[in-house]
Amino acid sequence: MKKLSFVFIVLLVIVAAVLILPDIASAQPPPPLPKPTQTPIDGGLGLLAAAGGAYAVKKLRDRRKE
Repeated sequence: MKKLSFVFIVLLVIVAAVLILPDIASAQPPPPLPKPTQTPIDGGLGLLAAAGGAYAVKKLRDRRKE
């Protein structure tokens, strides 16, 4: 019974080594990560600033009329 258990453990270790070692001992390096793309925010930010300025001017003119 002990001999069967020893054979089973050895077989289990061999199967685990065959399944795990190829991933660890790979000859090729992992692929490089892509460069992050930068999003231009100048156009949209400028439009929001212009709209905010126009809204502020409108509110100031409405206060002066009252």
